[in-house]
Amino acid sequence: MRKLQTDYLDLVLLHQPFSDAYGAYHALEDLYEEGKLRAIGISNFYVDRMVDFAAFNRVKPMVNQVETHIFNQQKALKEWADKYGIQLEAWAPFGEGREGTFDNPVIAQIAEKYKKTPAQVMLRWHIQRGIVVIPKSTHIERMEENFNVFDFTLSDEDMQTIAELDKAQSSFFSHQDPKMVEWFVNIVEERKKNQDSSKEKKNW
Repeated sequence: MRKLQTDYLDLVLLHQPFSDAYGAYHALEDLYEEGKLRAIGISNFYVDRMVDFAAFNRVKPMVNQVETHIFNQQKALKEWADKYGIQLEAWAPFGEGREGTFDNPVIAQIAEKYKKTPAQVMLRWHIQRGIVVIPKSTHIERMEENFNVFDFTLSDEDMQTIAELDKAQSSFFSHQDPKMVEWFVNIVEERKKNQDSSKEKKNW
């Protein structure tokens, strides 16, 4: 926080449900209770782990940031998040364009109907579902486009049509895949080696 020159942070998320996730979350709870964090949450927690953390911790997660887009809509997770008062936040709200999200004919047809872009339709769809979206772009014109989604409302029929696009599977990877867990372990080990190497160079 000294480096950020602030006394508190608005939100900190526990990024992965691996290793000592409970211990790490308890540390976030301590910082929250000290007033150094205004909100705490989790990321990439599937429905079983989310309910677990909501039920067995002092402070219920306030946010769960997960892969959510038209092809992986997280319907069951959304229902349980609503039950426990946990706000869903979408990372990759466009699915990073995988599987043709921007070129999908259903989305394109709805976009034409509202005189909007496919990206705007997908953002509006998230918002009407009550999901927080933080679309990433380095282009000013796209940033402006992403903000311009509050002057129209998708009809119930269009919302249902988009709901039917759901494949209920990740376009990236599964945190329940043991090979993916091993991949994360290797990343952590590599970072540890790099940190140790940096310390040795400083001491030298």
